[in-house]
Amino acid sequence: MPSPHITVRNLNLFYHNAQVLRDVSVSIHALHVTAIIGPSGCGKTSLLKCINRMAELSAAARVSGEILIGGQNIYERSVDVTAVRKRIGLIAQKPTVLPMSIFENVAYGPRIYGAGPKKKLRDTVEKCLRTVGLWDEVHTRPKDPASRLSIGQQQRLCLARGLAVEPEVLLFDEPTSSLDPTSALRIERVITELKTNYTCVVVTHNLAQARRIADHVLFMSDGKLVEHGAADAVFESPRHAQTQAYISDESL
Repeated sequence: MPSPHITVRNLNLFYHNAQVLRDVSVSIHALHVTAIIGPSGCGKTSLLKCINRMAELSAAARVSGEILIGGQNIYERSVDVTAVRKRIGLIAQKPTVLPMSIFENVAYGPRIYGAGPKKKLRDTVEKCLRTVGLWDEVHTRPKDPASRLSIGQQQRLCLARGLAVEPEVLLFDEPTSSLDPTSALRIERVITELKTNYTCVVVTHNLAQARRIADHVLFMSDGKLVEHGAADAVFESPRHAQTQAYISDESL
């Protein structure tokens, strides 16, 4: 049985008086790809933002419950929020490269946290670019502005930038929704390779994508966790009628 890396207990999220997550409890396995599926507005992205404490950047947000990462409750008052966000990277739906070179985009995080000798920084940048399959495409032009890259390349660059600060969990919020099919498949391949070293959680509206990459699936609706389990079991033999209806509708 895989060990849990992330344990969510009785998690609730409110924005003003509106409740967007309702008593969510689930364990997310280490070194697996977990896909979160469900209709728009059901709380998928909100759950991701709670896992790396980005939800509270909104002054209207209020969180209750616990999220344990490696056994530590990241919502304890003594926890350093910056350290949490370093441990848990978030790759957004639309790539946002920094207004600097390809090299400096990846080097940005290590410079903030103490990059060490120049050679170590160069090695880190190369390693991260290789990991996301971008090194061969950009190694001859590291000083070029990152904005010159294609959208698909920019998304992989953003992932490399996230890897450069050595996180242990990677969160992906619909990472391929703005990409062409070829670029999307590249991102999928990278995610499945990353689970060797990282716990990956992917929000996706694409059920075919979830079937391709997920080991475990969470189905959410109206802020609640309706069902979760091994991907094959959820897709082939869902326990709940609501899950079955969603999968059937989305497969049409």
